[in-house]
Amino acid sequence: MLRVSSRNARFQQWLALLGNRNKRQRAGEFLVQGVRPISLAARSGWRVRALIHDAERPLSQWAQDLLRDAGAVQVAMAPALLAELGEKDEGTPELVAVVEMPGDDLARIETGDDFLGVALDRPASPGNIGSIIRSADALGAHGVVVTGHAADVYDPRCVRASTGSLFALPVVRVPGHREVAAWVAAQRARGCPIVLAATDERGDKDVFDFDFTQPTLLLAGSEGTGLSAAWRELSDVVVSIPMAGAASSLNVASATTAVLYEAARQRLMARKGQISS
Repeated sequence: MLRVSSRNARFQQWLALLGNRNKRQRAGEFLVQGVRPISLAARSGWRVRALIHDAERPLSQWAQDLLRDAGAVQVAMAPALLAELGEKDEGTPELVAVVEMPGDDLARIETGDDFLGVALDRPASPGNIGSIIRSADALGAHGVVVTGHAADVYDPRCVRASTGSLFALPVVRVPGHREVAAWVAAQRARGCPIVLAATDERGDKDVFDFDFTQPTLLLAGSEGTGLSAAWRELSDVVVSIPMAGAASSLNVASATTAVLYEAARQRLMARKGQISS
């Protein structure tokens, strides 16, 4: 077991993971806190490199079990230092995990006749990315792709907003639309006819009139500018959410959740129809 009681080089390295994207990427690791996210990371097979705990307080049974089973380096840290890593206003977290990033390989996302995925075009808000990952996980999607010059999936704000779903659902970063287009073409060649459904307030059809029971990759644009022209050209259809009241559009996380819910509803009704027939 390691002990950290001063702001030494190791502590500074971990602290940098909170706010420095480049250092996270170079190290290939990021920080995770909270019982559910850490438990899901370990349960889902993510490599936990280190588990940092308060050196001055007894550990819960959950923490003891995790320290015993995770196979990670154990670090006992002074509570004031651990509080900095935890970033929590309510006090020092019991555990902070240092977790290894997986490779950004689209092959991590499984496809099939029931495929449902989300591709995000240059999302700027880590919180929105995390919320979309959470919704995608809850509503039966098979993966999320983050494209272009976007906020970091491993930013602490994204990790928190996903409430652990980041570890349960494949989330892959790619440079842009070309990589996704090539991947979709490969899936189609293998017999999975993925349809690219873009979302926009001025769509070809209402979201309720599109068949989401077919293999679908939902395309969502950035918060400020929406989908790029390249993504629009790639899309097979543009769907919109009918709006009432003075609002002309929804926040990208809210809009994506609404469309995913409609997809989940249609698929549930189709399954019920197949069972009853």
